[in-house]
Amino acid sequence: MKKTFISLIGILSLFNLCSCQTGSEIITTTVDEFDIEQYMGRWYEIARFDHKFERGLVGCTADYSLNDDGTVKVVNSGYRDDFDGKFKQSEGVARPRKNGAPGEFEVSFFLWFYGDYNVLEIDPDYQNVLVGSSSDDYLWILSRQPVMLPEELNYLLNCAENRGYDIGDLIWVEHYDTSICFD
Repeated sequence: MKKTFISLIGILSLFNLCSCQTGSEIITTTVDEFDIEQYMGRWYEIARFDHKFERGLVGCTADYSLNDDGTVKVVNSGYRDDFDGKFKQSEGVARPRKNGAPGEFEVSFFLWFYGDYNVLEIDPDYQNVLVGSSSDDYLWILSRQPVMLPEELNYLLNCAENRGYDIGDLIWVEHYDTSICFD
C-alpha cells in the first residue's frame, strides 16, 4: 500500500512537471523590426483566445493612435452577443516595454495594471498581425480588413502553431459586413 502511494505521488509529480513545461514551450519572441506609426489605425479582430473581458463580443475592432508623450491610445470595441447587442468600448494606453525588444508593449485599461502586448508576426505592409503575450493565455489575429485572404490567415495560423499555441482554442470573430472587403 505504502509503495503504491509513493508510486502515485511520483507519477503525479511527473505529470505536474510535464504540464508546467508546456507553457515554457510557447515562443513569445517579437518581430525584429517594428514601425509604430505604421501600426496606428484600425485593426479588425479575426480570431482570439477566449477571455472574460471580450467574452461574447462580435464585430471587435482595435483603434490605435499616438499620444504626444509617445504612448499609444488604445480603443477596443465590439457588440455584446450580436450586432443588435449593446455596444461596448474600452479605452486604454499602451507603451513600449522598458528595455524591451521591437514590438514589445505593455497595455493598461485600468489604472496602473499593465499586461503584455507582443507583436509576434506582422506582414511587411502592416495589414495582418499575430499578437500574444509572455504566456500562452492570450492570442489574437488582427487584420486591416474584417476578412483575411485564406493564404494570409493560414500563414499566421501556422506561425502561431509553430510557436506552440493551440490554434484549436481560437474563437472566430463575426463581423457585420464582409462584402466590402477586397474590392
